[in-house]
Amino acid sequence: MSEKKHPAIDPALVRELAAILSDTGLSEIEVEHGELRLRIARTLMAAPAVHTQVMHAPAAPTSPTPAGPSAPAPVAAADPAKHPGMVPSPMVGTAYLSPEPGKPAFIKVGDTVTEGQTIMVVEAMKTFNPIPAPRAGKVIAILVADSQPVEFGEPLAIIE
Repeated sequence: MSEKKHPAIDPALVRELAAILSDTGLSEIEVEHGELRLRIARTLMAAPAVHTQVMHAPAAPTSPTPAGPSAPAPVAAADPAKHPGMVPSPMVGTAYLSPEPGKPAFIKVGDTVTEGQTIMVVEAMKTFNPIPAPRAGKVIAILVADSQPVEFGEPLAIIE
């Protein structure tokens, strides 16, 4: 009967760590204190694909197979990470499409941008980091929603 008991895990601590994950956009966090070791993780696989299809191909869900001549639809259906015009997130954070709430978005699908033009901002640790267009071209897709948490390397937009 000499079973070694694990330290009690406070449910409030688990909720607090989960809130930190949500607020910062991190995918996992680990805390170690004495004998207590706690790791909280979440997966974010499906969300970007859903946003891509819903936001940038509204006609595709109504008639996905017959509508073949549309050029933007294949980009939304294909893996955006493999597109040569993909703009990746340089950090973990929260993407914002406009400079302030209520202001117009930096870019819209169909806009022509110049190299270095700010296309959105990513907030990380209370700092808003402008995301510049890596090349001049036409915005063919915006792959994130406003205020969406993003991971390092996650596709943000496609510029051709």
